[in-house]
Amino acid sequence: MRIKEHPILQFERERKITFFYNGKKIEAYEGETIAAALHAAGVKTLSKSLKYLRPRGFFCGIGKCSSCLMRVNGIPDVRTCITLAEDGMVVESQERKELPSADFPNCMVEKKEVDILVVGAGPAGMSAAIEASKAGAKVLLVDENPRLGGQLIKQTHKFFGSKGEKAGVRGIKIAEELQREMDGIEILLNTTVFGYYGEKDTHMLGAANKVENILYEIYAKKVVFACGAQENMLAFPGNDLPGVYGAGGVQTLMNVYGVKPGKRVLMVGAGNVGLIVSYQLLQAGVEVDRVIEALPKIGGYHVHAAKLRRCGVPIFTSHSIKEVYGNGKVEGAIVAEVDKNWKFIEGSEEDVKCDTVCLAVGLTPSTRLLMQAGVEQRFIPEAGGYVAIHDENMETTKQGIYVAGDSSSIEEASTAMLEGKIAGAHASKSLGYGKGIMKEWRIMLEEMRKGPFGEKARKAKERIKEALNEGL
Repeated sequence: MRIKEHPILQFERERKITFFYNGKKIEAYEGETIAAALHAAGVKTLSKSLKYLRPRGFFCGIGKCSSCLMRVNGIPDVRTCITLAEDGMVVESQERKELPSADFPNCMVEKKEVDILVVGAGPAGMSAAIEASKAGAKVLLVDENPRLGGQLIKQTHKFFGSKGEKAGVRGIKIAEELQREMDGIEILLNTTVFGYYGEKDTHMLGAANKVENILYEIYAKKVVFACGAQENMLAFPGNDLPGVYGAGGVQTLMNVYGVKPGKRVLMVGAGNVGLIVSYQLLQAGVEVDRVIEALPKIGGYHVHAAKLRRCGVPIFTSHSIKEVYGNGKVEGAIVAEVDKNWKFIEGSEEDVKCDTVCLAVGLTPSTRLLMQAGVEQRFIPEAGGYVAIHDENMETTKQGIYVAGDSSSIEEASTAMLEGKIAGAHASKSLGYGKGIMKEWRIMLEEMRKGPFGEKARKAKERIKEALNEGL
């Protein structure tokens, strides 16, 4: 299942290690997660549902779902998709007969006081941290993943737009460029910010590194939440079988850890993500049977669709997935045509033989911490769901709390980086550091949201502005 040759990526695997999974030795490489190593070893079932004990497999790859929870070195509910494998580690699947203990003996507690806390080290969070640090603020950047970069470390395609928007540069290279600017910024990886506990004059948040058994009390004058987004799910029979993945989970396996998700893929969704990931699957040596899209037209850029068609991959519009079947894992799927009312057309069903179903059906902003902090939110369909109401400086309705990137509205990484810069610069300026926001950042954002492909994001921001004005 490991990718040996790739036209773009070189998987320079580190030292080989072994860990124990349910008493069995599993080979892994330093720098890869437990779930990725298990997948490479052919282990597809990572957990089981609570009531019916249905098998569950790798899905999101970023710690947002619960499909990969296991006991690691005696610690329950560890998200193995974002936890690095270690030599001699003991990993066990969990049988939910009773609730795990809430006690963590010998837990270390560390207190941190900073000017600005940035939660999330994707394109928005890294950009916010860099700008705030350049201005002179003391910055702490926290992320629950083992690597900096967020979605950028999976993106092998070249960005569109102008030179200022990193056009012609691959996402993986942009991540490397941002990492080179992180000097002077304190970084906590493998660390989850789990709660907001407001103080009168400052913001207090709790964070934990479960594997290293460290609890952090973080006090910050300003907070930038750049928590990204999570995969959407479709409701159909068999949607929880191992072999059904979110598009981001497929990218994580392939482009970060060099592991194939399967041999033959059905892609659901013909937006930019579905089209791009389909091409990346071909680059990894995985067969893509077809792409299906419920809408009557392709939602992504036609340049991406044309690349797929040249490779012989058909794209069926007005088609959706009806069910997935298999004995403990995906063995095939039934797809069918839909009418203008989204109803399946009887007699149009087709049996697609595949071992992998990839869902590229949109994202939902991650706003739980913002909700805990008491930030006003509004459901805005164009933004992807509930989002924090914020002003042009990315400051929310709660003073000193900012939002940037997909947490503020689902868009591209290019806009996320600009929003991060604006949030970081304004937060630091409000504390007396730096020169504030550069005018060209706002101009670039406006330019990027022009045209037909920017219409949805433009409407989302307009509705957020309207909601803000209503509350003033």
